[in-house]
Amino acid sequence: MTLAPTEFTVAEATGPAEDGDGSVVVSPKPTQWHPVTLALRGPHAEERGLTLNPFTGYRFDVIFEHESGEPRYVVPGYFAADGQAAETSATAGNRWRAHLAPDVPGTWTYTTRFFVLDGMGDRPLAPFDGVTGSFEVAPTDKDPVADRRDFRARGRLEYVGRHHLRFAGDGSWFLKVGADAPETLLAYSDFDDTYTLRDWVPVRDYSPHRNDWQPGDPEWQGGKGRGLIGALNYLSDAGANGISFIPYNVAGDGRNVWPMIAPDEKLRYDCSKLDQWNVVFTHAQARGLHLNFKLQETENDDNRLPDYEEDPPDTVPASLDGGQLGPERRLYLRELIARFGHHLALTWNLGEENSQTPAEQRAMARFIHETDPYRHPIVVQTFPHEQEKVYVPLLGDRSELTGAALQNDWDRVHELTLRWVEASAEAGRPWVVCNDEQNHWTTGVPPDTGYPGYTGLKKDGSPVGYDEHDIRQRTLWGNLMAGGAGVEYYFGWELPQGDLFADDWRSRDNSWRFGRVAIDFFHDYGVPFWDMTNRNDLIASTGEADGRTCLAGIGGGPYVIYLHTAHAVRLDLRDRDGPFEVRWFNPRHGGPLQHGSVETVRARAVVGLGSPPPVAEADEAGNDWVILVRRATP
Repeated sequence: MTLAPTEFTVAEATGPAEDGDGSVVVSPKPTQWHPVTLALRGPHAEERGLTLNPFTGYRFDVIFEHESGEPRYVVPGYFAADGQAAETSATAGNRWRAHLAPDVPGTWTYTTRFFVLDGMGDRPLAPFDGVTGSFEVAPTDKDPVADRRDFRARGRLEYVGRHHLRFAGDGSWFLKVGADAPETLLAYSDFDDTYTLRDWVPVRDYSPHRNDWQPGDPEWQGGKGRGLIGALNYLSDAGANGISFIPYNVAGDGRNVWPMIAPDEKLRYDCSKLDQWNVVFTHAQARGLHLNFKLQETENDDNRLPDYEEDPPDTVPASLDGGQLGPERRLYLRELIARFGHHLALTWNLGEENSQTPAEQRAMARFIHETDPYRHPIVVQTFPHEQEKVYVPLLGDRSELTGAALQNDWDRVHELTLRWVEASAEAGRPWVVCNDEQNHWTTGVPPDTGYPGYTGLKKDGSPVGYDEHDIRQRTLWGNLMAGGAGVEYYFGWELPQGDLFADDWRSRDNSWRFGRVAIDFFHDYGVPFWDMTNRNDLIASTGEADGRTCLAGIGGGPYVIYLHTAHAVRLDLRDRDGPFEVRWFNPRHGGPLQHGSVETVRARAVVGLGSPPPVAEADEAGNDWVILVRRATP
């Protein structure tokens, strides 16, 4: 009889409880930008080990070094049970792993460092410490055009001291349009040991997306994972390029996600669950989806529960180390970095609505920076009314932050993005500024008009007051035209497919499509957004004063003007040589650049840009337009 994974005993799942021999296997075939796993046969351990906790009793690192001497990475390793825990649900074994994402082809060497931590100092443990070897890394097999969506064709996404992130492989720049809901993405019934502490908050199955799973896509344990993998397929195909999630929300809104073996076990981690998470994350990266790790919620970032909390947990304190950088928090961060830090496009977010002190935020950011060998971007999110209080003490060289994840009203995105783009630049460390959550929490980004069950009303019968087209204008383009790096969309609680209950991303199909149209505009028409700055002062309009924004290229163009409605607009080119061509772009439907009533304008003057193409009549999606003004070719 075949036993279900949850019925395995330790012996059945892992074989005899014996230490490994210190041998190492590197797999799969090492290829540039592809994850490479070094598996060590190390000391036998158990997640619930009575005599030794493998997560606190040992420390495993691997030094990976390219033959040229650079790069050199000290990669944290981790206990991996039997090495196939995603399939076996094993809780014990002698496999230890470390992941490398090699930057360059050629010969790489490795040296293991394995220590016992027993209060008597870090003691090397033979034969697992000092194991050395080498392997050859081949060039990436991903085509930069055909496989552009796959991050392995573009390299690691890096902070380079600008307002946008850049891929280290092909040098391209990144704009984000992602899903901020469900924040409890990982509360998935197919993950091991996943359940809810709140009766009214479900553990989801993503059944609306099971048919989006395709043969050859990953799964585990005989068909598990298809719902969430299918959801990622849909999201990628629909136009999004990012997902957001909270890995630990004990005491938070959902109370159904934790990486540990139980909600009250802060120093022991669930190997099989985390391996299953990694299956999902790996597929997301292959489908071009950036990973936003929101490391904690306001309810569990310190031990001070919000005033509005009605039913605080009675079994576990709300935070790790009361918000400080103690052993619980250090282990949590190290485990996440060790298991998932090799992924190419990810951001560490210190927490949504973060209420730690500036000292605690700095300490947490510093630890991530020093532990993560790949130096992924680090941001923080906070309450809309606390941005000045939280962000100002962290600007410039006062923290390791590389950006801000803004949470604010959906129609204030342009104003607040511009505030922190400019403030960070003035402080000497330009931040990557995204709008990652839209208020009010009851409505967020609403479902598409006409989505089944959505009538444009809230639960109390009052109108939401805005729709997906307003979000396109005020949130998406509001961020981009302020020099921001993109958006993630939050789903309000009181609408169909709200945050805690969402499992159908088709509910916002139009919003993903509008995002793809915006990204394609900048990339397809060679608009160097990374070298542009907001210059609303260069345009004047006879229409609504707040319905026009401008990005200007450094050193004379191009210019991008966004209009909420098509009306006459003038551009100040008095200090520029020309002539310039004028083209129009439809942000509702995309497509080619179009000719308006004015095709070229002279320089050294304030010039009118004319009107959009005559076929451009207002439709149900609005009448907003993008104007691209760039030097005319001879």
